[in-house]
Amino acid sequence: MTLLRTPDEAFAHLPGWPYAARYAQPLGEAGPRLAYIDEGPRDAPATVLCLHGNPSWGYLYRHMLPEFLGAGLRVVVPDLIGFGRSDKPADEAWHRFDTHRQSLLNFIELLDLRKLMLVCQDWGGIFGLTLPMVMPERFTRALVMNTTLATGELTEGFKAWRTYSNSQPDLAVGRMLRRGKPDMSAEEAAGYDAPFPDARYKAALRAFPNLVPDGADAPGAATSREALAFWQQRWTGDSFMAVGQQDPVLAGAPMDALRAAIRGCPPPMVVAEGGHFVPEWGAPIARAALAHFGLSR
Repeated sequence: MTLLRTPDEAFAHLPGWPYAARYAQPLGEAGPRLAYIDEGPRDAPATVLCLHGNPSWGYLYRHMLPEFLGAGLRVVVPDLIGFGRSDKPADEAWHRFDTHRQSLLNFIELLDLRKLMLVCQDWGGIFGLTLPMVMPERFTRALVMNTTLATGELTEGFKAWRTYSNSQPDLAVGRMLRRGKPDMSAEEAAGYDAPFPDARYKAALRAFPNLVPDGADAPGAATSREALAFWQQRWTGDSFMAVGQQDPVLAGAPMDALRAAIRGCPPPMVVAEGGHFVPEWGAPIARAALAHFGLSR
C-alpha cells in the first residue's frame, strides 16, 4: 500500500484554524495515520465529535468550533483517511465503506470518547450515523446536517453529483466550495485545497462517490438499514437538525425522511442561504444546537 502524506507546511497558514494536529493509527501500526484535533477540557460535560465528508476535511467546522469551545466543551475532529492531514492511500481500491467505518469505531475506542455529541454532514453522517448503534453508551446527542443513511437508494441529485465527480479526476476542491459560498475568501478556499498538492493525493475524492451503496446488497447498505432501525427504535439521546436549503442533493425530501427516522428529532433549523456544506454557515447553527441541548454558557 502506497501512502501519501501532505507536507506540514501546506497547512501553515489556514484562516480560522489554529489547532495543532495529533495522530492515531486506528487500523493498526501498519495502517494509515489519521490526523485529528482534540481541544477543550477532558472533564467537559460533553465531547463534540465532528465528522466531515467528501471532499472536505476538519477545516469545514472552523466556524462551529469556537462556539463549542466557548461553551466549555471538548472538541475532537478527525480527518477521514485520505483527507486533510491524514495519510492518503494512493490506490482508490483501498477505500471501502467498512474500512472507513471501522477506522472511526476504533478511533473512538482508542481515545475512549464518551458523552459524545455527534456532529455530522455528508459522509460524516453516512458513516457517523452508523456508529451509535454499536456503542450507544458513548453517544448522548446528535447534530445532523445535510446527510443521509445510505440504505441503497440513490436520489437523482446524487446520481448527477456522482457523474460529475467521475468526470473530474483532479477535482478543484476550493473552487467548488467557494462557488457554493461566494463570500468565502480565497485564503479559505486554499485551505480546502491544502491537503491535495496534486491529483495523486485525491484517490479518496475519486473513490467516495462510488462507495455510496447503490443497491440493497451493496457494501454498507445492510449496515445503514440496521442503523436506520436503531434511530427509529432505540435512540434515546437528544437530537438537533440543520438543513441548508440550497443543497441540490440532500435538501427537502431526503432530510425530511431522515428527521422522521430519528426518534424524537424536532423540526429542523432551516438555513435558507445554506448549501450542501452547511457548516460553512455554522456559527448560528452551533449556537442554536447548544441552546437546544442546554449546553450554552
